[in-house]
Amino acid sequence: MKKIALSFLLFFAFITSNAQILDPVKWTSKIEKKSDTEYLLTFDGIIEPEWHVYSQFTPDGGALPLEVLFPNSKDNFELSGKTTESETITAFNDVFKVDETFFKEKVKLQQLVKITNQKNDLIQVELSYQVCKEVCIQQNKYFEFDVKKVSGSEVQSFTEIKKEGVKKNIAIKPIKEPKKGLLSIFLIAFFSGFAALLTPCVFPMIPMTVSFFTKQSKNKAKGIKNAIIYGVSIILIYVFLGTVITLIFGSDALNALSTNVWFNIIFFLLLIVFASSFLGAFEIMLPNSWANKVDRQADRGGILGILFMALALAIVSFSCTGPIVGTLLVEAASKGGLAPIIGMFGFSLALALPFMLFALFPGWLNSLPKSGGWLNTVKVFLGFLELALAFKFLSNADLVLQLHWLERETFLAIWIAVFGTLAFYLFGKITLPHDSPLTHISVGRLSLGLVVLSFTIYLIPGLWGAPLKLISGFPPPLTYSESPYGVGGKGGSESVSELPEGAELGPHDIVAFKDYDKGLAYAKSVNKPVLLDFTGYACVNCRKMEDYVWSDNKILSILKNDVVLVSLYVDDKRELPEDKQYVSKETGKKIKSVGNKWSDFQITKYKANAQPYYIIVDSDGKDLNQPVGYTPNIEDYEAWLKSGIPQTK
Repeated sequence: MKKIALSFLLFFAFITSNAQILDPVKWTSKIEKKSDTEYLLTFDGIIEPEWHVYSQFTPDGGALPLEVLFPNSKDNFELSGKTTESETITAFNDVFKVDETFFKEKVKLQQLVKITNQKNDLIQVELSYQVCKEVCIQQNKYFEFDVKKVSGSEVQSFTEIKKEGVKKNIAIKPIKEPKKGLLSIFLIAFFSGFAALLTPCVFPMIPMTVSFFTKQSKNKAKGIKNAIIYGVSIILIYVFLGTVITLIFGSDALNALSTNVWFNIIFFLLLIVFASSFLGAFEIMLPNSWANKVDRQADRGGILGILFMALALAIVSFSCTGPIVGTLLVEAASKGGLAPIIGMFGFSLALALPFMLFALFPGWLNSLPKSGGWLNTVKVFLGFLELALAFKFLSNADLVLQLHWLERETFLAIWIAVFGTLAFYLFGKITLPHDSPLTHISVGRLSLGLVVLSFTIYLIPGLWGAPLKLISGFPPPLTYSESPYGVGGKGGSESVSELPEGAELGPHDIVAFKDYDKGLAYAKSVNKPVLLDFTGYACVNCRKMEDYVWSDNKILSILKNDVVLVSLYVDDKRELPEDKQYVSKETGKKIKSVGNKWSDFQITKYKANAQPYYIIVDSDGKDLNQPVGYTPNIEDYEAWLKSGIPQTK
């Protein structure tokens, strides 16, 4: 069945695919004369939706920064200062663990040039940059300005060597990752709202409030109506808070703020304060005068009075809901856009539903458990979660600054200590200031304690290099550790001295070649096909494929045993020897670096320029299956791999 499904997929790709030579940024340029010797060069780029171009100032360790190059071997001109650029966005990259700076929708670059040789007629400029969406593309654009044609007025001049007639190539379109951002924020917020319900500040309010509406109203229908208005008012208050946060900061600014180093440190400290409050060190409360004023307004009656009653609930319960709401808002901020509004809607919906449902079915109130010490247990449980989450934000700051103070082993040791202590607390071995005397523990509390203890034990092998996929994205990556192979680890399964000539250990200790010819020669000697991997050092989805797909045991077994991996890095900046440099017959561009060479090879042979890009070939370089791009589904990728590997009888 898998073969039939894959054949259908290949056929569908054959009849629907378009040319894979992507060019998501359209450039125009102009030159303006500022004086007899000075000229201002301007480059305007329009970026297609969902793509982004990295700035000159994006830090090392992530995507490649934009470069503005001026071939000036004859010293015909000099640059006045650094190339300036338009407004950028900064966001934290979970894969590379750094803040990245990039452009979306449009980019403007300007450079002032001073002519030093009046006989010079031309100013040549090359823009080298990386543009990414689901795939990443290395682009080089060439401009040429004729100074003689400038007479004080602006002159449009765009010169790029292009080759017409590029043929279309058949390729399976990359499988898109589902967009779960807003849905995940809503679900997290919704369940957080239910958690807030089970705190000492909110839970006792349910029977009190519902009884008030049913007894004070003239009839049952009126009571139900008032309770529903009360619930809707709670939702409106919290959604209003999310809207205000978004409007004040703006979606992009909020996203940038949430990925800032200092913001991560401040939020770490804030979560420590929240956790300490939940654990019983002190209470975080809004001024009593606020609650008194709102309470007096609630006595007015009518819809306005009900609205103020809902506001009173939000203020009185702040000591329990405030830390949860604050955490949600920052998590939502990292998504940007409407996420804070969606988050507050999910939270308030869960908070308001019980008030409305119990008003409709007041008999259910009898089934509610009585208030007691278990409510404080819920609060303490949330405090431990806040404490664990706090170190995620401190880890973000440490990763961006590359201080190596909170490496993977240290982070995991802290989490093991936090969740281990939580397990002891749930088993009744530890008590905190506001806990009631405990003579026994319930079956529910015992079960939750066992779950937390199991999770704690699960974390321990992470100190020895276990991948810990359940919490992937929370601790620092394996590469950001005292030892990439874990505490006491001795390295990969194959020593460097045992590797074939020209090979090295790649991701997950897969033997990999970075040279096409050497890889093919080795494949011929061992009679195996070649997995050709067009990739990049700064390609996010290339790293995702390696981390989440290649690490799967089924995929890893194939990559280690059934194919020879040849990874060609299109952003390798090493310069080719002068006698190896050439002008591409396909694009007309000068091929100067190792990365240029592999990029040109991909474009020339496969008419594609995006990474990641995979194809299986035999030891003579003949294609054995159709190429694929980013394929995050493990089963799909496994089926594709097997479609290109000759089956032995």
